[in-house]
Amino acid sequence: MLKLSGKVLVIGAGFGGIAAALRMRARGYDVTLVDRLSSIGGRAQVFHRGGFKHDAGPTVITAPFLFDELFELFDEKREDHVEFRALDPWYRFYFHTGDQFDYRPSIEDTNDEIRRFAPGDVKGYARLLKASQDIFEIGFEKLADKPFSKFWEMMKQVPSLMRLQSYFSVSGIVNKYIKHPLLRQAFSIHPLLVGGNPFSTTSIYALIHYLERRWGVFFTMGGTGRLVQALEDLMCRVGIKIILDTDIAQIEMKKDKAVGATSTDGIFYPADRVICNGDPPTVYAQMMPDGYNRRKRLFPESMTHYSMGLYVLFFGTKKTYDDIAHHTIWMGPRYKELLADIFDRKILAEDFSLYVHRPTATDPSFAPEGCDSFYVLCPVPNLRADIDWDVTGPILQERIITALSNTIMPDLEKVITDDFYMTPVDFKNDYRSMHGAGFSIAPIFLQSAWFRFHNRDPHISNLYFASAGAHPGAGIPGVLSSAKVVEKLVAEDEVKEADLLKKMS
Repeated sequence: MLKLSGKVLVIGAGFGGIAAALRMRARGYDVTLVDRLSSIGGRAQVFHRGGFKHDAGPTVITAPFLFDELFELFDEKREDHVEFRALDPWYRFYFHTGDQFDYRPSIEDTNDEIRRFAPGDVKGYARLLKASQDIFEIGFEKLADKPFSKFWEMMKQVPSLMRLQSYFSVSGIVNKYIKHPLLRQAFSIHPLLVGGNPFSTTSIYALIHYLERRWGVFFTMGGTGRLVQALEDLMCRVGIKIILDTDIAQIEMKKDKAVGATSTDGIFYPADRVICNGDPPTVYAQMMPDGYNRRKRLFPESMTHYSMGLYVLFFGTKKTYDDIAHHTIWMGPRYKELLADIFDRKILAEDFSLYVHRPTATDPSFAPEGCDSFYVLCPVPNLRADIDWDVTGPILQERIITALSNTIMPDLEKVITDDFYMTPVDFKNDYRSMHGAGFSIAPIFLQSAWFRFHNRDPHISNLYFASAGAHPGAGIPGVLSSAKVVEKLVAEDEVKEADLLKKMS
């Protein structure tokens, strides 16, 4: 039986918000979870069109134990409610040369694939994995769920970070060990999964290589939306109050303490602690009252680097493409230069690279019989670019369909059906993402660890962040770890508050 010990308001029902709500409920709090959308999940919404189902957001499950932990908080087993199915290959790369590379669960199978391109890179890949493991043992096991509220906490890790050469980029680390230019692309794309340019993202994120090897790459049967539903059911079973279609206008303050929040329709939600799952730049710029919108940042807003924007095309096909893997990374003719266009020059080039998701490769329930369901993600500049998406959206859609039809999906233009898309404008409007960025601020070195948004506001002791823009960063493992950091901070605060009460009594 849970013993209540105060009210917690969680703003935003993405994975970070869901995890924070469950962790706070397990600690005994009366928890209310508020979201502006009509269903929970944040970016992990589900769209239904013409008999086709589409996961709108994340499709890759890694570090599944982080979800297992949420069910175990209440003596339940995740596998009793939702199935994570292992994928093979993890990712299929299609290069502009027509070559394909399957990144597979077995190292032996992956080595066989590497040998087709460059036999000498087999040894290089082994060294890359070892380097990734070394980074993982520091960056994930020791830092990912640790608070970085104080600068000295990060300084204690500087010797380890220097030894691991975290001042290099992910591409810099990969290129030390891999020589074939196409394999260099394949093994350096991971930062894009968390909103970073591989050529500027700190090499700490090279730990993703080993993270995948450690636990694998999975798909949730029924889709990511099914996982969200299982978590919603869990929250209902344990007594978390979920309020949807409710946008927060302002976090209310009293004597440097958050006392709750008021929605745009004027309803006040009182709280002893407030946890924000929303984009931290948006929270500080749009939700904090005057005088309280201070924030810990090394650089002003004008110098802050944000992740790229996302253009996401959804469609069904009136036939099946049985040769298309569950995850395909379709690489265009340029790599470093294209990324510079997206992240630095902020222009929409004529060429592009794509992530193609075919869930029907694993779960036929996503489409009517004899059909396929697809989600194609194209990295694009965020809204700091001068792009009119009302004009550009349909043009890019046509170019993507043509490119896929000419390569891995013959006759796509003849069989495509029920197509629609999202642009960075939708990310700004639907998710209140600053500049329509897909993953909040970019994971460069000077926006990581202590330099990233803190998990507890440095001036407001009961305002916390469990989100992509806070430590440790974006991606499902990142935001779930962010909620773990918040729980540790709350536990620390509970001890301090108890000691203060003893002194006062």
